[in-house]
Amino acid sequence: MEELRLITDWLPITKKEVEKRGWEELDVIIISGDAYVDHPAFGSAVIGRIIESKGYKVGIIPQPNWRDDLRDFKKFGAPRLFFGVTSGCMDPMVNHYTANKRKRSTDAYTPGGEAGYRPDYATTVYTKILKDLYPDIPVIIGGIEASLRRVTHYDYWKDELMPGILADSGADILVYGMGEQPLNEILRLLDKGVPLSSMKNIPQTAYLQSNTDKILKNKHWEDVRISSHEKCQKDKKSFAANFKIIEQESNKVNARRILQDVKDDILIVNPPYPPMLEEEIDASFDLPYTREPHPKYKKRGSIPAYEMIKFSINMHRGCFGGCSFCTISAHQGKFIASRSEDSILKEVEQVTQMSDFKGYISDLGGPSANMYRMKGKIQSICDRCVAPSCIHPVVCSNLDTSHKPLTKLYKKVDAHPKVKKAFVGSGIRYDLLVDSYNKGNDGSLDEYMDQLVSRHVCGRLKVAPEHTSDDTLKLMRKPSFKHFHEFKKKYDAANKKHGLKQPLIPYFISSHPGSKEEDMANLAAETKDMGFRLEQVQDFTPTPMTVATVIYYTGLHPYTLRPVFTAKTKKDKLNQHKFFFWHKKENRRQLRESLENMGRPDLVEKLLGDANRQIKNEIIKNREKGKRRKFGKNPFRKSRKR
Repeated sequence: MEELRLITDWLPITKKEVEKRGWEELDVIIISGDAYVDHPAFGSAVIGRIIESKGYKVGIIPQPNWRDDLRDFKKFGAPRLFFGVTSGCMDPMVNHYTANKRKRSTDAYTPGGEAGYRPDYATTVYTKILKDLYPDIPVIIGGIEASLRRVTHYDYWKDELMPGILADSGADILVYGMGEQPLNEILRLLDKGVPLSSMKNIPQTAYLQSNTDKILKNKHWEDVRISSHEKCQKDKKSFAANFKIIEQESNKVNARRILQDVKDDILIVNPPYPPMLEEEIDASFDLPYTREPHPKYKKRGSIPAYEMIKFSINMHRGCFGGCSFCTISAHQGKFIASRSEDSILKEVEQVTQMSDFKGYISDLGGPSANMYRMKGKIQSICDRCVAPSCIHPVVCSNLDTSHKPLTKLYKKVDAHPKVKKAFVGSGIRYDLLVDSYNKGNDGSLDEYMDQLVSRHVCGRLKVAPEHTSDDTLKLMRKPSFKHFHEFKKKYDAANKKHGLKQPLIPYFISSHPGSKEEDMANLAAETKDMGFRLEQVQDFTPTPMTVATVIYYTGLHPYTLRPVFTAKTKKDKLNQHKFFFWHKKENRRQLRESLENMGRPDLVEKLLGDANRQIKNEIIKNREKGKRRKFGKNPFRKSRKR
C-alpha cells in the first residue's frame, strides 16, 4: 500500500521544515555524520525521536559541511538546551580506511554511497566547530566513536595513544553505550530545571573536571583510579593494565566509577546502567519512525546501509561472546536486552505494509542472531560476575542458552500472511548450536537448527569461526575449530534432510594477535579440505576498546601482561592474508616459497598440489605445441578444407 507522507513526518533537517511546524526555536539540535534515515537502526533517529517524545523541539543537521563557511552549523541558530553530536553508526576511521590504511571510495551511510561527506574524527571536528560558534551552549557527544574513545585509547590511524575524546573535543558530557537510558535521565532533570553543568551523577556518562576540584561523591558507587594518560604514554604496560579494569567495569552489573588523570584535569566515567528492561527497549523501537530516508535524498541515490536493513528486524541488543577483536560488548554491553514478541511482531507488520515489500524479511537478528532472550538463570550470580565473556573458555553453567523462545518467534513471523520468507541474515553463534561446546543446553538446539535450515537461510548461512589455530582462537576468545567441524556436519545433515543445498559462508581474520604465518597456512589447508574457497575474510584492524588492539599496540595481553606475537609490518600482514587466496594463480609462487621456508613441504602438496599438476599439464601441452610448430603439420591429418 502506497503511503502519502508529509515532510513533517520526519524530524526537521532544514529551516523551512522547522518553520512548517510553526517553531521559532529548537530545544535540541543533533549533528550527525550519517545521512538522516528515520529508522530504529540509525542512532540519530532514535535519539531524535526520544527527545521528541518528551515534548521537546528537535532538529537534525545530517552530514554538515565542515570545510566551507559553516552555514550548515548555523542554519538553525543556537538550541535552547544543547547540541547532541554523533559521528554516525560507524567509527569514521573504520568508515574511511581499510585495514591497510587505504582510503575507501564509498560510504554506505551517504546517498549514492558517495565518500567525503564526513571528516576523519568527526565527533571532535563537529564539537570544536560548535564550541567556536556557540561557546555558551553545552555539547553532549555520543555514538560509537565517542563511546569507544571515552578513555585513553590507541589510534591505529595516527599510530599513537590518544586521550579520552572529551579532552580533544571540548564537549561537556559524553554518553557511552546505547544512549536511551542516560538521555531519558538528562531530559528528566532538564524538565526539573537542573542545568547540564550540574549533572555529574548520571550513569553511563563521562565528563572532565579540573583535578583541583572536589570529586562529587556518590554513596552507591565505589571508585577505581587507573593510570593517567601521561603515564600510559610513557609505559605500555600501564596502558595494558588499564584495559583489564576498563573492560571488566564496562561489563559488570555493579560497576565502579573510573577516574583517570589527563594533564590538569580528571576524567570521570560513571558506571553503566543495568541492561534495558523489556518495556524500555520496546519503547525505543516502538517510536513513530517513518522507516525511510528523508525525502531530500531522493535525487541523490539510495543509501546503501539503509537498503541493507530496510526489511530487517533487530530483536535484541548486546553480546556475551566477548570476542577479543569485537567492540559490540564494549558499546552495547555483554548482557542481552531483548524486545517483547509483541513489539517485534508489530514491527514485522509495519515492514509488510511498506510499498515495495515483496514478502521477504532480510534479517530476523541482532548482534549475534541466536542470543535472543538468553540471560543468567540466577541473577545474583551474574551480579557478582567480572568475566568479559559468558561462553569462553566454556559456556557458563548459569547461562540459559535455550533456543525455544527464538524458534517460537520464528514460527510466529512465518505465520504472518504477508511474509513469504523471513531470513536470518546476521551471523549466528555456531558454538551455541553444538552439544560438544554448549553442554548445558535444554535440548532445543536440534529444533532450532531444523527451523533455521528449512525456513530461514537465504541461500547461504554466515558463521564466524575466525581462525583454525587453537592458540589464536584462545586469544580471540573463540572455541576450538573442532566444534566448527561438528557444526558443519550437523548443518549439512539438516540440509540433506530437507533436500537443500545451502553452503556455509565462514568468516576468518588474518594477522590477529597470536596468529603466525604458519597458522594461516594450516588454515588454508584445513578449510580447503573442508571444501571452502574463502570469500568473507579480512585483515585484523585495531579499533579502540578491544583486547586485541591493546595487544597489537603494547605486545602484551592486558589480563596476564605477558608478551604476545602480532604481525605488524605491511609485509607480514600481506604474507598472512595471501593464504586466504591459495587458489589464485598469482599467489602460487609466493605461497610455495613461504611454505618451503617454513619447512612445510607437506602443505605445498596439500595446498598447491592440484595447481602444480595443472601447471605440469600446461607445460607438457605447450611442449607438444612447440614440437608441432617446429616440425610442421602432421602429414597424416586430413585437411578440413577441400
